Amino acid sequence: MSADPFAQLKAAQREGWSLFAPLETHTTVPAAELVRHARIREGQAVLDLACGTGVVALTAARLGARVSALDLSPALLEHARRHAELADVKIDFREGDVEALPYENASFEVVLSQFGHMFAPRPDVAVGEMLRVLKPGGTIAFSTWPPEHFVGQMFALVARYVPPPEGAAPPPQWGEPGVIRQRLGDAVRDLSFRRGVMVFPTLSPQHYRKQIEETLGPVAKLVAGLKDDAARLAAFRSDLDAFIAQYLEGNVVRQDFLMTRAEKR
Repeated sequence: MSADPFAQLKAAQREGWSLFAPLETHTTVPAAELVRHARIREGQAVLDLACGTGVVALTAARLGARVSALDLSPALLEHARRHAELADVKIDFREGDVEALPYENASFEVVLSQFGHMFAPRPDVAVGEMLRVLKPGGTIAFSTWPPEHFVGQMFALVARYVPPPEGAAPPPQWGEPGVIRQRLGDAVRDLSFRRGVMVFPTLSPQHYRKQIEETLGPVAKLVAGLKDDAARLAAFRSDLDAFIAQYLEGNVVRQDFLMTRAEKR
């Protein structure tokens, strides 16, 4: 038996997030914003956590950083390796868990995560690992979804149909500056925040829903779990369509996010 109480959750995440690749188009511009917010420089040793298809890692590598990147999903890492090969940049990709990083203490000058580390079920463990591998004076920077905006509210809707495992922290908590201050605590200084917007072009609420049912891990998992309960699946889809319609304007869904940057003491 695994010593990790969330091993089953992580196995489900590994499977669910393997579908994510088509959404990388929407995260590519925010990736550049995060790299800029982190003030990445040529020659720095950079770690991109929960890297997905590698959009942040590749952006940093193209600036001349020495980049390592880690993700739970082998399928997404395969996409990331192909991207790096096409762009002719060297990135050390590894399969792994944010809560148990396979790197030595103080290995990196910058640790990044775009909408990724926030899904680790134990924030204290994830923060401990992120700071452990970061050098003193190094930068930790990440992008997260605030609970009061579109994506945070959508995850709250999903949680009404499939509650998260007991003891797992809700991912959108990582979008609250007060919570971030508490979680990083005295281990950092010069903590700063910046808001950003990711736009998602779509023709209708139903078009948006269809795409995330096929690509967004938590939603895809929920739909798969309701395949034998037609009434409940129809209710979820109706609720989700109505929710999306509130945010759809000019064939675009606006998805506000928060960027954080701090220096390790």
